[in-house]
Amino acid sequence: MNRWSRKLHRWSGILIAVPLLLVIVTGLMLQLKKQITWVQPETKRGGSPELALSWAEILESTSSVTESGVESWDDIDRLDVRPSKGLVKVRCKNRWEVQLDSVTGEVLSSAYRRSDLIESLHDGSFFSDFVKLYVFSANGFLLLGLWLTGAWLWYLPIRAKRKKKLRLKNKVQAQNDHGVSELN
Repeated sequence: MNRWSRKLHRWSGILIAVPLLLVIVTGLMLQLKKQITWVQPETKRGGSPELALSWAEILESTSSVTESGVESWDDIDRLDVRPSKGLVKVRCKNRWEVQLDSVTGEVLSSAYRRSDLIESLHDGSFFSDFVKLYVFSANGFLLLGLWLTGAWLWYLPIRAKRKKKLRLKNKVQAQNDHGVSELN
């Protein structure tokens, strides 16, 4: 069991090194995405907590930002409406994000949004569904194996010390018992 644990631990570590590094780095970036505006643009505040814009006004305001590359609804990936902030976030298919005031349609912010790209790298879907399912899932199972074998390898010296202590205790007890029987 000990030899098998060491081999599994060593080879699993080698196999998952690169994918795990990618998962760790992108995970840290996603964890801090609200604090790092390079990853995700800061969410602005609009004037009023209501949505008074029509679909046409949202499209027109977004189209006014040339970097967004928006000419029609086909260029827009999704809308994120934040009534409490008086804001409509328009996420374009080219990963550009345009933030609009939900009443006036004024452009509050326009920036490239990297968090979706980083998330797709994090889960492996950036590469392909095959890589996501088979490489990154296998990576997760190997990481679980590393954790289990690492815990076992950590426990081994503790177990050995306990056994040694118990053997010494039994040896001393046997010597004491033997010495007592000689006296009788």
